[in-house]
Amino acid sequence: MKILVTGAEGFIGSHLTEALVAEGHDVRAMVLYNYAGSWGWLEQSTIRGDVEVFLGDVRDPFGVAQAMAGRELVFHLAALIGIPYSYVAPASYVETNVTGTLNVVQAAREAGARVVHTSTSEVYGTAQSVPIGEDHPIIGQSPYSASKIGADHIALSYHRAFGVPIAVARPFNTYGPRQSNRAVIPTIISQIASGERAIKLGSLTPTRDFNYVDDTVQGLRTIGSAEAALGEVINLGSGYEISIADTAAMVGEIMNADIEIVYDGERVRPEASEVDRLCAANDKAQALTGWQPRYKGREGLRQGLTKTIEWFADPANLARYKTGRYEI
Repeated sequence: MKILVTGAEGFIGSHLTEALVAEGHDVRAMVLYNYAGSWGWLEQSTIRGDVEVFLGDVRDPFGVAQAMAGRELVFHLAALIGIPYSYVAPASYVETNVTGTLNVVQAAREAGARVVHTSTSEVYGTAQSVPIGEDHPIIGQSPYSASKIGADHIALSYHRAFGVPIAVARPFNTYGPRQSNRAVIPTIISQIASGERAIKLGSLTPTRDFNYVDDTVQGLRTIGSAEAALGEVINLGSGYEISIADTAAMVGEIMNADIEIVYDGERVRPEASEVDRLCAANDKAQALTGWQPRYKGREGLRQGLTKTIEWFADPANLARYKTGRYEI
C-alpha cells in the first residue's frame, strides 16, 4: 500500500516505519521540519534508502495535504507527548495535537485515505475500574491528555460526519529502544547504565500497563488493515499492571545493580494531575483485529525490559541521552 506515517522520526513512529517498509509497502515518512534537516531516529535506520522522507509540520494544513497526496492509508503519530512540558506550554499541545489532527483527517478526507489515529491511555485518567475498557470515562488530568481527548474526538467526528474511514488506536505505556529519557523506564535504565546507583524518580506508587514497542507496532498495523476497526476506539495494552517502584526493582535486578531510589520532587506531577492506575482491557482488540500482545504478564515485561536494557547499554546509544539531568 501507499502509506503515510506522521511522526515517523519518533520512538514508535520509527519502529512502525521500519516494519511497514520491511513488509514491502511504499512508505512516506512525515518528519518535523528542522534547521538541520534531521530525520530523527530514522537517521540510524537501515531503511533510509527505502523510505521517502517529507519534512513538514502537521500544524500546517498545506504541507499535510501535500504529504497526503497519493496515499491510501495514514498512521497519524505526530504529537507533542511530554506530560511535564504540557504544564509549561499548553497552547503548543493544542496546536500540534488538536489542530494537527484536524489537518490530517481533513487531508485524508480530500485524498480518500484511511486513517489510524494514535491516542493514549492517559485520556482515561486514573482508573475508576480495572481493567480499563474503551467505554471507561474520559478524564483529562493534564493539558497533554486534554489535547489528546480533543484530537480523538476530532478524528471520530470526521468518521461520523463525513464517512472518513478512521480508527483510533489507544496504546497504553509503550517502552523499548529509542524511547525518550523523559519516560520512566529509560530514565531508570540510563541512570544505572551510567553508573548511578542512587536512582532519582518521582512518584513510586502509580501503576502502569507497560507494552513493548513491537507489540504496539503490531497493534497499529492490525488496526490499519481490519475493516471492523473503522469508527472504533481500540486499546492496545497487555493487561498486566505494575507499580513504578516494582518496575525499578525489576530493572535493577536484570542489570545486576543494587539500587536505591531517591525521591526527586521535580519529577512529580501536580497531585490531582497524577494518573494513579492504568491497566488495559484488550479483548476488543482481539475480537476486532486478532491482535494479542506477545510480551504479556510479568515474564513478558521482563523479556521486553531485557531487550530495552541491551539497547541502552550500547555506549553509542547511551551517549545520545543526557542521563545526568532531568529534561521535561
